[in-house]
Amino acid sequence: MARGEKVGYPSDVSDEAWAFVLPYLLLSREDSAHREHDLRPVFNGVRYIARTGNQWRFMPHDYPPWPAIYQQMQRWMRAECFGRLVEDTRILLREFAGRKGSKVHIAVDTLGHLLALSVTSADQGDRTQVEALAQDMQQVTGGTVEMAYVDQGYTGPNAAEAAQSNGIRLEVVKHPMAKRGFVLLPRRWVVERSFAWAARFRRLVHDYERLDTTLKGFHYVAFACLMIANMLKQLA
Repeated sequence: MARGEKVGYPSDVSDEAWAFVLPYLLLSREDSAHREHDLRPVFNGVRYIARTGNQWRFMPHDYPPWPAIYQQMQRWMRAECFGRLVEDTRILLREFAGRKGSKVHIAVDTLGHLLALSVTSADQGDRTQVEALAQDMQQVTGGTVEMAYVDQGYTGPNAAEAAQSNGIRLEVVKHPMAKRGFVLLPRRWVVERSFAWAARFRRLVHDYERLDTTLKGFHYVAFACLMIANMLKQLA
């Protein structure tokens, strides 16, 4: 079977989803003379790695060569293609759900759809990320976020001031220490559910990436896949 020919892996993009995704991935003309591989099998290769967590060198031979897929993925990530895809899909999903306002956000909206994402080294605390996340949230929502529910890792005046400088008031959801076992915390469960959705993509289960930008990009790939599937389900 020739390289790049569609073989129907479970992670491959459907015809409907591809028609929606393609405009976001066109950094040049689709029939550009410089393009060696069709974009669809390249995108399918990215989805395969994100979904299975496999090593790049173990890419099935049905896809284009793994270096070509990796290089194109990096071009898409640098151009923020996946971020724009997630943003537009989130807007459509909120319209379908009948929710046009945005009042309560953390890094996901009240429906659990991705708003903002920050990747840092493990030794950096949660509080230092508040300002960057707050700026990103206000950018993608047009400055409509007024309050964000956060966990206790974001307590303290520094986090509150960083959020307030972007017009957001933080509401800390505290864990009821007196209770044992599973406790459903108000609002925080939305974020935990989103992490659970992302964990279906094995590439995100462990930190395989040398570059934090690649890890961030794979999160956008995962959420784009999840949100597009949700959108097409609602359109069916």
